[in-house]
Amino acid sequence: MIYWIDGKYIKDSIKEINYFMRDWRNDQIKSIDPRTIDIMAASHNLLDVNEPYMMLSGYRSPQTNAMLRRRSRGVAKNSLHMRGQAADLRLASRSVNQMAKAALACQAGGVGKYRRSNFVHMDCGVVRSWNG
Repeated sequence: MIYWIDGKYIKDSIKEINYFMRDWRNDQIKSIDPRTIDIMAASHNLLDVNEPYMMLSGYRSPQTNAMLRRRSRGVAKNSLHMRGQAADLRLASRSVNQMAKAALACQAGGVGKYRRSNFVHMDCGVVRSWNG
């Protein structure tokens, strides 16, 4: 999807991305920080793949985040997912290490490697990395 042309975000594309990245558990939509979209796109370009990401989690409502925290110790209390600033992503054709390496090369936010669950967390927060 093209979401940026001539230095400007395309409103209809961003609206579609916001809907796609909604909290699917309760259908709540939040504006996704365009910097997160940029990191996802730049990482994808570095991976040189045609396969789209499988998105496991984009925006999370506070209720969903609290429910996930009760089930897993790996969910942050003040998760950037709740601000529309994070995504958990997977590619069948690339390893967690390959995806994380591409995201880290962007030097633009947080990158978490979750090998056991086979996904990479990308966000537009402070530049940092961790193993989940």
